[in-house]
Amino acid sequence: MEIQRISSGAYWETKVGYSRLVRYGDVIEISGTVAMGPDGVIGVGDVHAQASFILTGFKKLLEENGSSLDRTIRTRLFTTDIALWEEIGRAHHDFFGEIKPVTTLVEVSKLIHRDLLIEIELTALANSFPV
Repeated sequence: MEIQRISSGAYWETKVGYSRLVRYGDVIEISGTVAMGPDGVIGVGDVHAQASFILTGFKKLLEENGSSLDRTIRTRLFTTDIALWEEIGRAHHDFFGEIKPVTTLVEVSKLIHRDLLIEIELTALANSFPV
């Protein structure tokens, strides 16, 4: 079985040496992703905006690689402030309310930029996997 490695072209992927998405058979893993655009952090001070930006990107990335959000089986969310859990949960629910993947939310001391409030990872199954 071939391993496919997909890059988004983000600076950190080359600098650190990782792929945005890896597909092995019917399993798709998306690396920890933050709300960074070409001009810097998206949604400074707004965790819901940051999470929504990330999850919208995941939707597009999955669709481009033979899957969709409704094939998501796991999300992992890392926040710098666990007190924001309700806003984070609301954003997660906006995308996964009916899908209900297994999920982990943990507080971390810092992310790669001081204005980032959340980083998200995702695991999904390809459309070719029967459910």
